[in-house]
Amino acid sequence: DSFRQGPALAVHGPSLLPQPQLTRDEDNSEPSFLDSIFWMAVPKKRRTIEVNRCRRRNPNKLIETNIEPCPECGNLKQKNVLCGFCYEKVRKETAIIRKQIQIMEGRPLNAPSVETVVLYENEAPGDADKNKRIVERSRKRPFWFNL
Repeated sequence: DSFRQGPALAVHGPSLLPQPQLTRDEDNSEPSFLDSIFWMAVPKKRRTIEVNRCRRRNPNKLIETNIEPCPECGNLKQKNVLCGFCYEKVRKETAIIRKQIQIMEGRPLNAPSVETVVLYENEAPGDADKNKRIVERSRKRPFWFNL
C-alpha cells in the first residue's frame, strides 16, 4: 500500500542551473515542477501593424528571384510558366486550327472522335497518321508547336 501513489510528472531540467533559494514561508511547502523549467524571454510590447508591415514590405524582401526573360520573345515572365505574349500567339493559332476543323466537318468542333494532326508547309503525313484527321496549314511551323 505504501507504493500506491498518484501519477508522477517528470520534468527534465538542466542540473547546472542554480536551485531556487527557499524562504522561511516556503519551508513547509513542497517544491513545484515549475522550479526546474528554464523560462524564455518574451517581448514586453506588441509590435504595431505599421512596424510589421514595414518589416514585411522591406524592399530587400520584395525582389523576386523567379522572374526571367522569355527565351523566345524577351519579355519578362515567371520561371516554369509560359510567357503571356507567347501564350497569346498559341491561343490565336489554336483558334485558327479549330475554325479550319469546323469548316472541314461542317459543324462546330465537339469532342474529337479521331486524333488530329496539324501539318505545316513542307511536311508530309507519316505512317502513324493514316487514321487521323489531318489539318494542313500554309505557313512555317511555329517554334513553340512541336511535332
